[in-house]
Amino acid sequence: MPDVNIRHRQGQFTLHAEFSLASRWTAIFGPSGAGKSTILRVLAGLIAPDAGRIDLAGRTLLDTARGVALPPGRRSIGFVTQQAALFPHRTAAQNVAFGIRHLSRDARSQRVSEMLRLFGAESLAERRPAQLSGGERQRVALARALAPNPTLLLLDEPLAALDVASSQDILSRLLALDVRVVYVSHDLAEIWRLPAHVIVLEAGRVTAAGPLQQVLAPQRDRLLQQLSS
Repeated sequence: MPDVNIRHRQGQFTLHAEFSLASRWTAIFGPSGAGKSTILRVLAGLIAPDAGRIDLAGRTLLDTARGVALPPGRRSIGFVTQQAALFPHRTAAQNVAFGIRHLSRDARSQRVSEMLRLFGAESLAERRPAQLSGGERQRVALARALAPNPTLLLLDEPLAALDVASSQDILSRLLALDVRVVYVSHDLAEIWRLPAHVIVLEAGRVTAAGPLQQVLAPQRDRLLQQLSS
């Protein structure tokens, strides 16, 4: 049984995606408008699909046939998008602490420091989002998403607006973590070296799935031919 099987209609667009999270990293690749972001929002519980089922780590997050739909806060899922949605009136440290308010003050402070250090953002702790660069905001957003120790981390083109050096540094830090990741991208160069299983999505349908470099090799070959012509 696949981990994810969802059907959802938005206006004239219909998404029907069925796939398994077969690897620690799963990349969802496809053109803009294919439904990639919609899948992440359904996984996170931000969109209620018309029908479907989602199972993760032995838990059923969604089963429309049985009326099961866990709210976002109970899914143990972190979510980071291209535009870091930080609270503008809170410092970086306060943003990271937001999702772990159930911890004691000392434990919360220790976890915030640990997460900021993980992404090389310790020096940003007392700054507010308006004082941060795009790359710095993404580091804080990732620290906040991972602070509650989620079962799954959803990344919706989180590096698309960053320079190459920042992107590579953040990606290397993410790859070192022991967390399951679903990574959305339409940039073949960005994801090519990921040790990932890939889901290729086109017009709301899964058209291919398997080891990333094996599945996407034909598209890479076509791209290289275009660049050399």
